[in-house]
Amino acid sequence: MSIESLIQRRQTRQIMVGDVPVGGDAPISVQSMTNTETTDVAATVAQIEAIQNAGADLVRVSVPTMDAAEAFGEIRRQVKVPLIADIHFDHKIALRVADLGVDCLRINPGNIGKEERVRAVVDKARDLNIPIRIGVNAGSLEKDLQRKYGEPTPDAMVESAMRHVDILDRLNFQNFKLSLKASDIFMTVAAYRKIASQIDQPLHLGITEAGGLRSGTVKSAVGLGILLMDGIGDTIRISLAADPVEEVKVGWDLLKSLRLRSKGINFVACPSCSRQNFDVISTLNELENRLEDITVPLDVAVIGCVVNGPGEAKVADMGLTGGTPKHLLYIDGKPAEKLTKANLVDDLEERIRSKAAEKASQLERLIATT
Repeated sequence: MSIESLIQRRQTRQIMVGDVPVGGDAPISVQSMTNTETTDVAATVAQIEAIQNAGADLVRVSVPTMDAAEAFGEIRRQVKVPLIADIHFDHKIALRVADLGVDCLRINPGNIGKEERVRAVVDKARDLNIPIRIGVNAGSLEKDLQRKYGEPTPDAMVESAMRHVDILDRLNFQNFKLSLKASDIFMTVAAYRKIASQIDQPLHLGITEAGGLRSGTVKSAVGLGILLMDGIGDTIRISLAADPVEEVKVGWDLLKSLRLRSKGINFVACPSCSRQNFDVISTLNELENRLEDITVPLDVAVIGCVVNGPGEAKVADMGLTGGTPKHLLYIDGKPAEKLTKANLVDDLEERIRSKAAEKASQLERLIATT
């Protein structure tokens, strides 16, 4: 049995966010959110482009005011990636961005207000084929649920979510996805597991307010990793108090580690020890920085000595094993040449780029014949 087959994804409906399918048999999409002032169009466009270049499939933008809605329209005209508008309370903002080309509306029907307002947003979304994301957060549950449960719980989150789902059901609108986020891993996992058995819409995963780059990455990897291993999750956002580009990188690394998606170089590297025959850490850091632009899936092993080096190199597209006085480079699992320390990073970059170009050509030929 292959490792990939161990994860059996939950069967869901499929919705379209712009040209990106979410749910069904679509790849799990990676998204992030801008943190610029939306009314600063130039800054927001620049950040969206950076997020997209890092590999994001979708980008969310907060739209808190009507001025921000007008700015969103200009932003929409300047970028290509599908955009999700994050809107609370004011249904008129949702109606406006719908007319300005939004690809998905992130709302909670319950906080839009009177039912006629919700109906107006849903009718507009239906007419323009715009999906909706219901977003439930443990920190902003309805007051009556806070009184009922005393504190945020998985059951409280699911009850909140089902209230919003019921509203959309009454309005005969099924073009939606849903999220139930908490900063606590156990609460998040329990809530998603419960809701997954009650609806068949796609689920957006995230550990909300996870923390800084290091701690937030760990919490997100643990919580989302558990759910993804369960087969739960159709799109993910890693919520970090950090550059949104880092969220995308972590999201991709998470999916690659579970073999759910492949993009760019998957580095295998030893933590190094006194047996190393070259500086593994500095070599790897430099290679990662230089090769971020490569999108072709490629496994590259960088191992400092001959204890594990040959074994890792033989199962990688390219692998380096530290030796004395030269280091052995494997290509497609076979010894290819020996490299010296003098220009090690430059030489590795050149060979990795050559291998990536070769693999890209192979993939293009494969696509052309299928």
